[in-house]
Amino acid sequence: MRKTVKVILLKKVEKLGELGDVKEVALGYARNFLIPRGLAEEATEKAVANIEARKVELAKHAEIELRRMEEVAAKLEGQTIELKAKASDEGTLYAAITTTRIAQTIKERGFDVKKDNIVSPVIKETGEFELTIKLDHGLEARVTLVVSPE
Repeated sequence: MRKTVKVILLKKVEKLGELGDVKEVALGYARNFLIPRGLAEEATEKAVANIEARKVELAKHAEIELRRMEEVAAKLEGQTIELKAKASDEGTLYAAITTTRIAQTIKERGFDVKKDNIVSPVIKETGEFELTIKLDHGLEARVTLVVSPE
């Protein structure tokens, strides 16, 4: 009776491997965890051929996505974003500027940026601030945020 089985990983599995890797795992682990959750399938010849074709397709898609992100980073780099906020006469804001508000303002300019992508200091006063926007594929863009009183 066999106690192990070869499987192809359909997704990245922590501490096991990446998409498309062929691994030998315990039969129970494959049957009770990996296969039912759609993380792996048994490594038949047909399945190996299918995953190789899928890897090529994913590599092409990743390359296209990288080029798109490079374009976004180039367009964002050096942009100046202006926000108005309620502030006291001394320039202290009544409410801090959040990354959600910054992301919304950038989206209004036509860039698809999520709040989690923005590295920002806590902004509690008017002035100019340097922000870093972290994009996919390890790309970054620096923008200037200008906060002025309403």
